[in-house]
Amino acid sequence: MQTHSFARNLLRGVKDRIVSPFRGGADGGLGWFLEKWLKHIPAGREWTLRLNGLSFRFRNPAEFLHTYREIYGHGIYDIPLGPAPLILDCGANIGIATLYLKQRYPDAEVIAFEPDATNFALLEANVGSAGFGGVTLRREAVWKEDGDIRFSVDASMGSRIEDGVAEGGRTQSVPAVRLRDLIDRRVDFLKLDIEGAEYEVLKDIEGVLGQVRHLFLEYHGDFVDGGRLAEIVSILSRNGFAYYIREAADPHPHPFRRVGPKPMYDVQLNIFCFRDA
Repeated sequence: MQTHSFARNLLRGVKDRIVSPFRGGADGGLGWFLEKWLKHIPAGREWTLRLNGLSFRFRNPAEFLHTYREIYGHGIYDIPLGPAPLILDCGANIGIATLYLKQRYPDAEVIAFEPDATNFALLEANVGSAGFGGVTLRREAVWKEDGDIRFSVDASMGSRIEDGVAEGGRTQSVPAVRLRDLIDRRVDFLKLDIEGAEYEVLKDIEGVLGQVRHLFLEYHGDFVDGGRLAEIVSILSRNGFAYYIREAADPHPHPFRRVGPKPMYDVQLNIFCFRDA
């Protein structure tokens, strides 16, 4: 009996491996073959992949795979919103979140911000090919004041605001807009994935957080920045948010015995913020 059960399970596993490339699931419909393809094609040139009725252009296959699985597979932005929500996508990158949210809420008004020129060109192409209305794309960084700021430019999810000059001088001046001034009405979903600038921006918008119903915050920090994380949690609590924290990346598999080169950030967390009432 146990032998027969083992054989059935083995055959079922083989069948699932064969069939899974042609159906949806936790991978968002990528399937085994496409995942393997994405893991082996080189970065640095433009690729196009059609999924879920949309055409996605990207230059970094590993980042595309990670982000697509998070959004379409794991549903990190599966949010119960009304029929015509206002969504601010801050740190839109190449537009995977923007497209996902417009598919879920066709009548949504989405304003997407992305300061990196290469990423913004892909964002324009991806949103443009989808033919969605009600999407405004802005090549700006969200910040705590208007003006120009220095921004690292590596055409990746790690592009970020720089206090000084990045290694090799790979920075440029980009326009920045004060996010607080844009939250002048109810915002149904605010996504803040702005590579280290979230602490300063969240402090600046605290006075208008009452307008925000759902907030996603990706926290990026170093061990010496523990006080910043504590302050972020305090701001959320003071403004009536419940929150759930999940690890976004695991740069230190053995935190007590840290070896090797220092990662860009010691701590990366996804913070899901919502109101119970």
